[in-house]
Amino acid sequence: MKSIVLATALVLAAGAGLADTIRMGTEGAYPPYNFVNDKGDLDGFEIELGNELCKRIEADCTWVKNDWDSIIPNLVSSNYDTIIAGMNISDERREAIEFSVPYTPPPPSAYMALTPDAPIDGVVAAQTGTIQASHVADSGAQLLEFATGEETIDAVRNGEAEAVFADRDFLAPFVEDSNGELVWVEGHEDVPLGEGLGIGLRKSDTELKARFDEAIGDMIADGSLNEMIVKWFGPDAKTFAANATSAGSTAAADAPAPASN
Repeated sequence: MKSIVLATALVLAAGAGLADTIRMGTEGAYPPYNFVNDKGDLDGFEIELGNELCKRIEADCTWVKNDWDSIIPNLVSSNYDTIIAGMNISDERREAIEFSVPYTPPPPSAYMALTPDAPIDGVVAAQTGTIQASHVADSGAQLLEFATGEETIDAVRNGEAEAVFADRDFLAPFVEDSNGELVWVEGHEDVPLGEGLGIGLRKSDTELKARFDEAIGDMIADGSLNEMIVKWFGPDAKTFAANATSAGSTAAADAPAPASN
């Protein structure tokens, strides 16, 4: 009898050991996408989304916090298995990594400054390694890069930069809480960039990509992804259109979008 019980226990233990353990890399410094809450825990839209996706693909997921400027190299070096950190899908990034299908529609960026008529062709601050930094560099303005988003805002406040170009949803709380000190640059408060946010993966992880693609597609189809977007970004956030039933669909409702790096 003991041998049967022992054999059963060994089989169950072996089965448990076969469960996937996926390390999810994030920045933890980009609210409302990902941040460290008052309890010291990772929180935000992407943390909730990542946990739900892991349930749907029946994987055990752990979170790894990593600075933005080294987040792609550390994925490639296998220090974690995914990036879910407000990262916009772009051809430049595809040279190094692969992406899941988008889990948000294409999002807007914005210029913010101390006055609504601030020049966007002067000195413009942006976070290093973002699509906004690339856009500023290509625009002919003088790009002033910083490691974090908050440093770009400080640069505007202290006069180092005439404007900051970043994700609109990242900048919005600073505008709202500044009592009029910080404002949108008129005519440049909704600049669409990129293809949408995606999960970054190593190019070799094709099977893991397929699993996440299917799970994202299911969340789009059942409406739960739209519900999560509205929860974190408000009722005016851009969501996937009602007829977006496939994981590859990027159709979106006609409303402002959540932003991204």
